[in-house]
Amino acid sequence: MPKVSQGDGAGADRYPTAFTPADFRANVADVRARIAAAARRVGRDPEAVRLLPVSKTVPTDRVRVAIGAGMRRLGENKVQEAMRKHRETADLDVEWSVIGHLQSNKARDVASFAAEFQALDRLKVAEALDRRLQAAGRSLDVYVQVNTSAEESKFGMPPEELPGFLRALPAYGSLRVRGLMTLALLTPDEVRVRACFALLRDLRDRAREETPELIGDGELSMGMSGDYEIAVEEGATCVRVGQAIFGARAVPDSHYWPEG
Repeated sequence: MPKVSQGDGAGADRYPTAFTPADFRANVADVRARIAAAARRVGRDPEAVRLLPVSKTVPTDRVRVAIGAGMRRLGENKVQEAMRKHRETADLDVEWSVIGHLQSNKARDVASFAAEFQALDRLKVAEALDRRLQAAGRSLDVYVQVNTSAEESKFGMPPEELPGFLRALPAYGSLRVRGLMTLALLTPDEVRVRACFALLRDLRDRAREETPELIGDGELSMGMSGDYEIAVEEGATCVRVGQAIFGARAVPDSHYWPEG
């Protein structure tokens, strides 16, 4: 069974830094093997789980190597960092997912370049994104972020607000709802981490029963480097993995989640 290993800023041994294409390919292969093993433990098809490499805080020179090693979509928490890297890799074949909290005044930036946005949790942001996307003549895949850990420090809506939020989203025609996203508790307690993921799955399943037209594909984006195997066991269809691919960061995940 997998063990939870939330990033603690001292994970250089567990998450060695990747520098070369071979390093990146080896790290991705290891993550994919772990995803496959977790999926098989619960009778799932490993191909049903998308791996989203997350390059937050990684210098662009190493990001370019990662892209050259085969990564075609990368995730970033902060809009400004994502935009900068988008510009600095414009000559390469790569798309960008914004996976962190968004202020409505940054909606124009996301609408200008992002392939998907995984942290939609307010109608004010939905309205701002839709207005900018309509003006640009494009649409955007979005995931609705739910706070399944009940932590005041976390972004995402309370679970009880999800049904009403989903009912309001069709008014914003340029947003294509693909599913739900969450962040688990930053704790080594596997039972509590697993409960966060199970709750998101239950919310998705309930939405599929009650309003299937509002939940899109019913995707579940959950799980990071320290807990993605548990997330896969609980039904994740997208895992957001940074340190296990790029290497340990100097500070813990709690410094970046949530933004601000």
